[in-house]
Amino acid sequence: MTFVEALSAGFILVAQWQSLLFLALGVFIGVVAGAIPGMSATMAVALTLPFTFALQPIFGILLLLGVYKGGIFGGSIPAILIKTPGTPASSATVLDGYPLAEQGRAGEALSMALYASCLADFISNISLIVFAAWLASFALNFGPPEMFTLIFFSLTIIAGVSGDSLLKGVVAATLGLLLSTIGLDFIGGTERFTFGSIDMRGGLNFVAVLIGLFALPEIISYIRNPGHKDLQVRTIGYSKLSWFDFKRCLKSIFRGSAIGVFMGAIPGIGAAPSAFLSYSEARRASPNRDKFGKGELEGVAAAEAGNNGVAGATLIPLLSLGIPGDVITAIIIGAFMVHNLTPGPLLFQNNADIVYALFLGLIASSFLLLIIGSVAIRAFRYIADVPANLLFPGVLVLCIFGVFAINNSIFDVAVMLVMGVVGYVMLLLRFPAAPFLIAFILGPMLENSFRQSMLMSRGDFEIFARGPITILFWCLTAVSVVLIIRSTLREARQKRERGKAAEKAAKGTAG
Repeated sequence: MTFVEALSAGFILVAQWQSLLFLALGVFIGVVAGAIPGMSATMAVALTLPFTFALQPIFGILLLLGVYKGGIFGGSIPAILIKTPGTPASSATVLDGYPLAEQGRAGEALSMALYASCLADFISNISLIVFAAWLASFALNFGPPEMFTLIFFSLTIIAGVSGDSLLKGVVAATLGLLLSTIGLDFIGGTERFTFGSIDMRGGLNFVAVLIGLFALPEIISYIRNPGHKDLQVRTIGYSKLSWFDFKRCLKSIFRGSAIGVFMGAIPGIGAAPSAFLSYSEARRASPNRDKFGKGELEGVAAAEAGNNGVAGATLIPLLSLGIPGDVITAIIIGAFMVHNLTPGPLLFQNNADIVYALFLGLIASSFLLLIIGSVAIRAFRYIADVPANLLFPGVLVLCIFGVFAINNSIFDVAVMLVMGVVGYVMLLLRFPAAPFLIAFILGPMLENSFRQSMLMSRGDFEIFARGPITILFWCLTAVSVVLIIRSTLREARQKRERGKAAEKAAKGTAG
């Protein structure tokens, strides 16, 4: 089958009204599931999978891909409105999305999240179509040493989300790394920090930690001081995003999309680290870096571009090599297998019409996400106007049921509650939650890739400089550290100068 014939056959498959219906249905299910705290995109895809078995191959796979795409964006809605990321990928969106909502700019934040998500998703899909073979072969070069240097470089993003104090960010990150070691050692099989508890052998559930860290501190804060939050929530309204604001964020959206494509093409990284890395790079390059974390639209754009840029790219190793790029694509492989389709090079040869139909369907999904997402944010934005004495109890119930539903485990709920207290203490002491979360995500990957590398080299550290990829990431890490030090020193100098200027002004006033 020639390229033109395959493309024509693929277009015919996608042009059926059933194909578009199932794709739109998937996007809708994903958006709704992503907007429910604790109901991740992974869970939504897993629950939808059995319903695809009786469908035609193209209908079933498009349905799952729609759920995937919609779920990644849907998590940004509660992240912005109630400081509760619907999915782990939306963790970085909280940092500026919720402060914007508190300022009465929920509509702007939601619109920016939607437009950045759709544009990044479209770029990711085009990258899949154009660079699938090349990026897949590049991703194959990543062994444990390359993964270690990449993750080590990614940890430098902690400086970008540490707020006013880098020291407090490092302390929070250290605590996150420590808690990430709880459970069974994946290589040796020994128990670590489990204190004899069977429940702790599997480690701390990521979603429980995530929701406890971000959502519960707000609820505890409201319980301690109900009057303060009551007025704030009622004043959150809806306003449209201006063309000027969107245009000034385009550079961060394109940068975040590129980061997402790169991270998504490497199996096992995931959307959350990509979102934080995109956010950190946007903050580092922005002239408005002082506003990040306090309500900056560019921060929302960067975070959403980073996590949605991953969505199409994770299909690169899946379709080209038969290797799932993340947990969701590992589930989607099940749909391929059920319909006697084997992802990999032979898929392009034996089922080229299906491949091109998926490519065209992915492009259509970006536009469907724009339409369905626009309707969703107009429906969900009214949550922001609900009085706090009704909103926060409802959020607490959703958090408890969402966390419990993951493993049907009361222990996960207990972890969420404990992390809520930890998060509240961090809030009082002004320790940033984002570095803790980044370290908690990257900690296990960092440790496993390091130990696997050591086993491969029999203890020889030279393996971490075994090729151009590892050397590149060491160079990027060194440049990043230098920039961090320069930025820290510059901010300290500016702070001293502002202090001296304030003193002079005070003396002048007194005189």
